[in-house]
Amino acid sequence: MKYNRIFLSHYLVLALMLFGPKLYAQEQRSVQEKADLLFDKYEYYNAAKLYSKLSESKKIKTRNLERLAESYAYINNYDLAENWYARAVQRSDYAKRSLLVYATVLKENGKYAEAKAMYKRYTDEQGDDDFVKLALQGADSAIRWIANPKKVDILPFTGVNGPLSEFAMMSIENKLYYVGETKDATVAKSGMTGESFLRLFSRDSNSSGKGSIATDGNINQAKYHVGPIASNKSGNRLYVTRTNPSKEVQKYRKEGRKWSRATLELMIYDKEGDGWKETAFPFNNVKEYSLGHAAWSEDENRLYFASDMPGGKGGVDIWFCELRSDGTWANPVNVGAEVNSPYDEMFPMVFGSKLYFSSNGKPGMGGLDIFEAILKGGKAIKVKNMGFPINSASDDFAYFVQDDDDKAQKGFLSSNRTGGLGGDDIYTYATKKPVFKIVIEGKTFNKKSKKLLAETNVTLYGAKRNLVAKTQSNGSAEFTFDADNNATYKILAERSGFHADSIDILTTIPTKDTIYQVALYLEPVMEVGHKFVLEDIYYDFDKYNIRKDAAVILDQLVRTLRDNPTLRIELSSHTDSRGSHRYNDVLSQRRAESAVAYIVSRGIERDRLVAKGYGERRLVNRCADGVKCSPTEHQANRRTEVEILSY
Repeated sequence: MKYNRIFLSHYLVLALMLFGPKLYAQEQRSVQEKADLLFDKYEYYNAAKLYSKLSESKKIKTRNLERLAESYAYINNYDLAENWYARAVQRSDYAKRSLLVYATVLKENGKYAEAKAMYKRYTDEQGDDDFVKLALQGADSAIRWIANPKKVDILPFTGVNGPLSEFAMMSIENKLYYVGETKDATVAKSGMTGESFLRLFSRDSNSSGKGSIATDGNINQAKYHVGPIASNKSGNRLYVTRTNPSKEVQKYRKEGRKWSRATLELMIYDKEGDGWKETAFPFNNVKEYSLGHAAWSEDENRLYFASDMPGGKGGVDIWFCELRSDGTWANPVNVGAEVNSPYDEMFPMVFGSKLYFSSNGKPGMGGLDIFEAILKGGKAIKVKNMGFPINSASDDFAYFVQDDDDKAQKGFLSSNRTGGLGGDDIYTYATKKPVFKIVIEGKTFNKKSKKLLAETNVTLYGAKRNLVAKTQSNGSAEFTFDADNNATYKILAERSGFHADSIDILTTIPTKDTIYQVALYLEPVMEVGHKFVLEDIYYDFDKYNIRKDAAVILDQLVRTLRDNPTLRIELSSHTDSRGSHRYNDVLSQRRAESAVAYIVSRGIERDRLVAKGYGERRLVNRCADGVKCSPTEHQANRRTEVEILSY
């Protein structure tokens, strides 16, 4: 099931709907009609904005919840997709497909145990399903891989990555090429992502910073998406994937409306003097299928590519064509069932005798996983998942080997994993051999009873909220992680029925094997009347808007509410005694309401939340009016508190 990909994934597909004049001549539409129209046009970014407005209704339709969740899934905002799906599948009239997509979104968010529970619920209701069997195998494998990550450094490509998408880095002679979105106003925007159509960028290998839009030939003059590219070793022949700009497109009809979806094609650019000659790859057929993602074999006699052309194993497959000595191409050959599946395989890359590709049709960690295979006569054997951290719970693709010797393999990969700067980001990878062993040892506790809390999910995150490892505390409530030197980590402990706890750790550069010991205390939320403080919720002076640092803490509360769907709380804001009673009452009420509004925007029902501002009426210490207190004592009274109303 290609739940969040149309073809060759969101970053390469133009789903441009070309409606006839009768549709545009209609009267002004309602918000519901506009949202549905945008959704049908695959403009998920824009559709989500309108479905969010509809979600504020007290009687929101389940279908709107599902479409809001699905829109977020399509644009790879899996956190929000999870929140809204969690709410939708609690209803009696949810579409059964939503349960399946929800389970897959949980998997994309690295919540493999929760995903398995949803997949099981789906099969209990709907019977066995081949996709679910595959997903369950992947979830089981992912749990093992994350608990024992490979020694590989995965680092964001500093200077290139930004708030927009960048991916598919490759090197040609002394240049690096990659694909990305741009703020250049001359490049039109995609309604699907809300950002520009993709363009090809380049920069010198030895320079730093972001590249510029490539000027090679007229490659970037295409109307819609451009990239990725492949090249021969000398750099005088390029293979460029692009969205076909003509009106020769796949046509569809639905409910009296008609539209067309543009497909992908592969263009060949040959260097001629100071210019480039453009020709079409002979097996393009934009009326019938897409074709792109080219990769050369080591001897440059065979071109691999991805396509959903007829005759494949299903979905998008990897194919190859032999280049004859007279410069003509032999007919496409499917790489075979060892690589291809009923789902999608794409982004081939060949280095020596090995084929690297991405697939969502084999047991894997998330959406697209990167795989390695051995090539033999064009066919592939011994296919294996490259494991964690090469792969993540998100989409991992466009693996490029820059160097491989006895010491290490180095290169680039692309991913939309947590911790990046934009939608898709470019990462460098390299194997590593640490000199000293660094271990984090910890225990999990019930904060109220102070008793050990066994079988708690514990996650180790890096400095940019990237997943480093994940495990579960054992029967003695103990857990361990391997760590790197001079690194910043956040450890998060979560369990149903409890509000999570986290702790930050900064490792040093050791001179010997080192152990760090930590303790995590989870707040129980199953007892009516129980209160606890949300730590580190700060507001700017005289303000009540939600700051970014406060949003992180509130997101943790959102997860607690989502994971405990019967939980109902009062969220209260408190001030210190400075200022008038009236002023403090109004300010604290606005802060509480602002926090509740934020939580509702993340998919939690408003009737599960009560906002209450108590001003200075519930001080926790002696610092009443007229009492001289230190700043620290006053700070203790400025707090955001949660009270359990029902569970």
